Amino acid sequence: MTNEPQRPHPTGHAEPDGDAHPDWDERYSGEQIWSGEPNRTLVDEIAGVAPGRALDVGCGEGADAVWLAQQGWHVTALDVAESALARGRALAKAVGVDITWLHAGLLEADLPAGGFDLVSAQYPALRRTPDNDAERRLVDLVAPGGTLLVVHHDVSDPSHALAHGFDPADWVGPRDVAALLGPDWEIVVDEVREHHVSGGAGAHHTHDVVVRATRLGHPDRPGA
Repeated sequence: MTNEPQRPHPTGHAEPDGDAHPDWDERYSGEQIWSGEPNRTLVDEIAGVAPGRALDVGCGEGADAVWLAQQGWHVTALDVAESALARGRALAKAVGVDITWLHAGLLEADLPAGGFDLVSAQYPALRRTPDNDAERRLVDLVAPGGTLLVVHHDVSDPSHALAHGFDPADWVGPRDVAALLGPDWEIVVDEVREHHVSGGAGAHHTHDVVVRATRLGHPDRPGA
């Protein structure tokens, strides 16, 4: 990574129906797509958080997952593109970290409710559904005391997005997730930030929406 798509649907990130789009595997079978560095917002927001169990939703080529593992997190990395996971495995092996790689979509994946101290969704391609399935799954996966971090490009000007061939109304954004958070959550960050990336497929974007929230309750992890 950096794991930022120009359009949501060809990125190889998890979709709520779990179906692997063949174009995603083909996309990752060519040259490296992302910068190879972890997403800046992930680093800025999580660097000071005590490590525990982390889920990287739509992990792509694995830079975020590897960075988290290097910080001491026990990482599960999820993606629908097997070719992307293969790149992630190779990167993890090269730097000597252990990561659980899971080839599945967000809704079909066998993941425990409340099973993660961090759920990170960086520029995920998650389709909206009438029942808010993807948003609810993200929320449900976070353990008490855990952190939910969702980042996506700012598409407040829909004409820009439509010019690139997709309708933002079809895709889950950070504030769609925030809207489902109940009284057992504290929203720590909800803002638009400038986006600066020197290379990779998302370098032309200028602003991101960042939502970081904490699930209230006592963390159930060693040392917490």
